[in-house]
Amino acid sequence: MADPRPPVDTAPFVAVREAVLAMAFRDDLVVREIPAPSGLAPESLALAGDVRPEADGVDSPYGTGRIVVLHDPDEPDAWGGAWRIVAFAQAPLEPEIGIDPLLAEVAWSWLVDALEARSATFHSVSGTATKTLSRGFGTLAEEGDGAQIELRASWSPSGDITAHIDAWAELTCMLAGLPPGSEGVAVFGARRGNRG
Repeated sequence: MADPRPPVDTAPFVAVREAVLAMAFRDDLVVREIPAPSGLAPESLALAGDVRPEADGVDSPYGTGRIVVLHDPDEPDAWGGAWRIVAFAQAPLEPEIGIDPLLAEVAWSWLVDALEARSATFHSVSGTATKTLSRGFGTLAEEGDGAQIELRASWSPSGDITAHIDAWAELTCMLAGLPPGSEGVAVFGARRGNRG
């Protein structure tokens, strides 16, 4: 039996994919395409970003992020449109910063600020900002205390999708302690023994 649905028009997604893959990022953020999760949408693109990784394809001791661009021409009700972005970013912290009661709110505000700074309009946003404190025991005791901030978010973008990717890249660097304009500046306090 033939599928009664019309074929998916892939042109909008192909154009977005080409624009995203042509993007340039700051020198201390290595971005690469990774396999996109299946089953979330008819079309998807996923990227990984690592702040100053020691080797290509290896998570950074400073911070890392992932972003997925989803496209469904059927415009799922929960999305309120044909596009959805799912983003993740995390970075290790010094324990003194990890105990800050406003840390989660600050991390979330960095995402919103990065989107707004690029006029990357969005709606139907949701997400979590999680801070984790850890203490090593046994053979990990010598690593001492650790902390980590992790942000997971999804939103429905409007307009230029590359502006949203650029905002995610800035967020990933901000969580790692690298605000805009800080390329080549030393990162203090990166914890290699990240157990978060």
